[in-house]
Amino acid sequence: MKRLLTALIVMASCLMIQGQEVEGFVAGLLEQHPKARLLDIYKSCFQDYMGAEHLVNDTASARAYLAQELETTDAADYAPEYVEHCGIEGNYVRVSLRTVHDGHISADTLLDAFIASANAGRPTVEQWTEQWHQIVAQIDKMQLGLNEYEQDRQFIEDVLAQGKYAISHSPDYREAYSPHYRIIKRDIYERELKPLLPCCCCH
Repeated sequence: MKRLLTALIVMASCLMIQGQEVEGFVAGLLEQHPKARLLDIYKSCFQDYMGAEHLVNDTASARAYLAQELETTDAADYAPEYVEHCGIEGNYVRVSLRTVHDGHISADTLLDAFIASANAGRPTVEQWTEQWHQIVAQIDKMQLGLNEYEQDRQFIEDVLAQGKYAISHSPDYREAYSPHYRIIKRDIYERELKPLLPCCCCH
């Protein structure tokens, strides 16, 4: 009984801390990206928890897609940030294709880091769904007044109910920020990519 009580106290403490972390993360994301919707908050969170959206089994296709995106994206379309940490814990980072455009990281180096990150082990969708429900419960309390909030919330629930988890950025976010990046596991980023970037651009 004593052990059970101790466990419940620890769990309650973790939830309280998580609530504070959620508020801090969301406030920071909206400060940097005020056009973001719940879809974009969700996307950053699942990238932090689950990593890249798909395993990469076809290296040639992944390479061709990266080359095409680099060729068809103008310099003015890239966000100014080289790196953005995902979600609450920052287990993964978004590395902008600007790092390649500006000559700091080669396309092959970025691709290798992305493939290694995408093919790393990941939690189950069920585990992620439980995590998201804890996060969104805290977001509900914040009463942020985000555009299309209820519609986005229901859309996410419908996706999760199908046993899926990946979604796209909202149209508002894409139009405002033109995201072009690859998801990289934080330890791979720290070891292989961060040393290649100017110190002032590393986070």
